[in-house]
Amino acid sequence: MNLILTVLVAFMLLMSTEVLWRKGHVRKEYARKLVHVSVGTFVAFWPFFLDWTQIRLLSLAFVLVISLSLRLKIFKSIHSVERPSWGEVLFAVSVGAITFLTSNPYVYAVAILHMSVADGAAALIGGRFGKSNAYRVFGQYKSLAGSVAFLAVSLIILFWYQTNAAQTLPVLYLCSIAIVATALENGGWKGFDNLSVPVVQSEER
Repeated sequence: MNLILTVLVAFMLLMSTEVLWRKGHVRKEYARKLVHVSVGTFVAFWPFFLDWTQIRLLSLAFVLVISLSLRLKIFKSIHSVERPSWGEVLFAVSVGAITFLTSNPYVYAVAILHMSVADGAAALIGGRFGKSNAYRVFGQYKSLAGSVAFLAVSLIILFWYQTNAAQTLPVLYLCSIAIVATALENGGWKGFDNLSVPVVQSEER
């Protein structure tokens, strides 16, 4: 039953964004990031009510659905990015790949939250406040505002992990993880940060 409900909730989140996008309430990159944040936050807590095999199967299903949508242009909201990107496919791949790197549900949550919430914050803040401090990395526009937002949210996620996982880690260690994640997001080429960032965050602490 948990698996069926999970599929239904994920589908509802995706369809809700698609409807908002088609009605013009959410535009372009914001629609994609809305899916990224909402679905990603939901996925982050899957290990608390699904087993690893179920998550791997759902990851495979995500890859198939997104690949089909890319070919047939079914869910236009998640493909609204204006630059060539494998981000959404790699997002789906990461959902399952992380299960082979950690058995700790909190570590899994941290990895996915970086890919969804921190990345989403970077895009939104960067889009709003980054025009005057933008620069190019591998041909893609980034901004100081976006990078600072990612770093700040990354630190919040890591301190949440430390509090809830009942594990005390040195502050400098947490800061170093956040800085590395920010650097990987900043240098992400065609959405490959959706794979590199969560893989690095999946290191057992």
